[in-house]
Amino acid sequence: MDYKTLLNNEQYNAVVCTEGPVLVSAGAGSGKTRLLTYRIAYLITECNVPAHKILAITFTNKAANEMKERIEKIAPDGELVTVSTFHSFCARMLRAYASFIPNYKENFTIYSDNDTSKLMKDIFKEMNISDENIKDEFKHNISVIKNDNMSIEEYVKIFKYDSTIIEFERFYRTYQNELIKNNAMDFDDLLINFYNLISTNQEVLDSIQNKYTYFSVDEFQDTNKIQYDIVKLLASKTRNVLIVGDEDQSIYGWRGANIDNIFNFTKDFPDAKIFKLEQNYRSTKKILDRANLIIKNNRNRLEKKLYTENEDGTDVFYYQAMSESDEADFVIRSIIRMYESGVPYHEMAILMRLNALSRTFEEKLLNYSIPHIMYNGFKFFERAEIKSVLAYLTAIVNPSDDISFARIINFPKRGIGETSIEKLLEISAKNKMPLKEVVMNYENEILPTALKDKLKDLKTLFLDLQENIDKLSMYEFFTYMLEKTNVLKSFDLENEQDYERYLNIGSLVNSVREYEEANQDATIIDYLQSVTLSSAMDNDDGKGVVIATVHGAKGLEFDTVYIVGCEEKIFPISRDDNDDIEEERRLMYVAITRAKKNLVITSSSSRYMYGRREYSAKSRFLYELDLVSDRQINSNYTTYNNYNGYNKYNNSNNYNKYTGGNMNNLESNQNKSFNYTFNKNTIEKKSIDFSKIKVGAKVNHPKFGLGEITEVTPNSSNHCVKIKFDGVGEKMLSLDYAPIEFVD
Repeated sequence: MDYKTLLNNEQYNAVVCTEGPVLVSAGAGSGKTRLLTYRIAYLITECNVPAHKILAITFTNKAANEMKERIEKIAPDGELVTVSTFHSFCARMLRAYASFIPNYKENFTIYSDNDTSKLMKDIFKEMNISDENIKDEFKHNISVIKNDNMSIEEYVKIFKYDSTIIEFERFYRTYQNELIKNNAMDFDDLLINFYNLISTNQEVLDSIQNKYTYFSVDEFQDTNKIQYDIVKLLASKTRNVLIVGDEDQSIYGWRGANIDNIFNFTKDFPDAKIFKLEQNYRSTKKILDRANLIIKNNRNRLEKKLYTENEDGTDVFYYQAMSESDEADFVIRSIIRMYESGVPYHEMAILMRLNALSRTFEEKLLNYSIPHIMYNGFKFFERAEIKSVLAYLTAIVNPSDDISFARIINFPKRGIGETSIEKLLEISAKNKMPLKEVVMNYENEILPTALKDKLKDLKTLFLDLQENIDKLSMYEFFTYMLEKTNVLKSFDLENEQDYERYLNIGSLVNSVREYEEANQDATIIDYLQSVTLSSAMDNDDGKGVVIATVHGAKGLEFDTVYIVGCEEKIFPISRDDNDDIEEERRLMYVAITRAKKNLVITSSSSRYMYGRREYSAKSRFLYELDLVSDRQINSNYTTYNNYNGYNKYNNSNNYNKYTGGNMNNLESNQNKSFNYTFNKNTIEKKSIDFSKIKVGAKVNHPKFGLGEITEVTPNSSNHCVKIKFDGVGEKMLSLDYAPIEFVD
């Protein structure tokens, strides 16, 4: 095999450097998997290393299987190479050396997340811990201790002044003792127990080091401390260890990944050879130019600059929308034109920092009958917090819906546990009455006093909501309900996941407002029906436009990428801590380098949140990318949420007048520039029989079925019309792009 012709110079130099420690800093799209597989093949074919002596560690089962298949195709005895994830390898070794592990037998069970949650729940109950925040903190702390390779004694010493530390230590010890009693390990235990085994038992370490003499680790920037310590110890004898990673793509700090592991490697192995893979095989030159522009602002990195022999490509395009709806309309319109010019839907992706932005895009894609999939996440109306808030509406308008009422009895947390809910359901079944009726008449039941006190508050809440449902408009009632239920106050906005849930509900508020504006006489029942029917129509065949968070899209690539929501407090989500900002910048770098040929970045001048339209400051990254120069934010990136110049947006009717309707402003000079730059082949709009565009005209939509035009936007260059469909209500669509047929 001629490795020199199969690899570029830097890849080849790293492949043939087989002895001693090697660090490869592999830029995005630079062929790191190719390097890893050919290096293993080189060890076998050119260095006569027995295949069974090689251990390759990856992060996912999918990556492990793909690497194994590649190795088997190019190397003799390739099937004998051990290619595994960290957890799978540690589990295999723990079973092989089970007799050396204190307190465990060979047939130990590996607990799933559900198993560990059930165990923790039982311990919380036994310890009389009911505060949900403390529960979440304790669960998180256990993972931190294990990922950072700490003992409980070390942790307690560090946090000895924490008011809950004594209680946490008791919880931790009880949890670990229960695991041992059940001959079980959680996922983190697989790592910590394996490290403890090889760090305390020289006989076992010698055995494994004799078994494996060459090591390679992929995605090293995503390793946590315990994983790094395992690699360092395993490779301590032969020191033949290759690590491949990209510090510029380290985006999982929130789940324990430690970017410093790459730099620690050079300290622990000072003689390590360092190679940089800078040639990118994925993207055009102009896309890489932007990627280099932004990532150079990070300090915590090895200096490298991506380059490519691919074509220059088209310029990266930036579009500033006036609103979230305008932003989505622009992206969907562009997707339609790209599809008409030959780009398949599955080669396009809409990437966002927070999944709370997805609703508008999901709805617009559905409106224009564009197939799409939510990658690595739930579609908007399937998210838990959305289903729970909507369950309140359902429980109010449909007292017989036990499933919805059971969902909100303890949402937000009010101390009514599953045991209490099961008791109430038993009473409901026994007396053949709805669960809601049982709660509203709790005084008549034999229940613990503490539970009755909580049910009293719940009853008072529902009486208040029922009294006001007919007094307020749909939108007013919805915001009133959120205030009375304290749903929004239940989220810790310093926690990123809670912040996303908070924003998701904000997007739901906007959904109700938009529906009410489009359907003046609609009721809550109509809205719920519209959501259900639209969600049912929103199916896919796995080949549609991808909607994903940047985290979810890592490792993927697309012909055309849209990065949306590039505003302060959204992307980046944080702004105070330098390490946080560097990770946010790496996220932007990852998003940019998903694109092969076309990259479009958008932001919105304003977003409608919780009853008013607020000005949105452009993301600092837009300036670093040299896409904008009109600095609208000061040195510390204040967001100006109360900026007086945007008071006119607070009234949605004024806002629509200002922008000229739903899609009219898409004929702006910005968009014309986009058409010329981004899509050189001008796409003609659909031919339309203008005589048919009138109020009362009947149309057919492939998803929504039959409908009737109820309003025609005057002077609309995109022929925007409002159409009323049975079941899903009224939709504002552009006849230039909507899949509409007139029905005689």
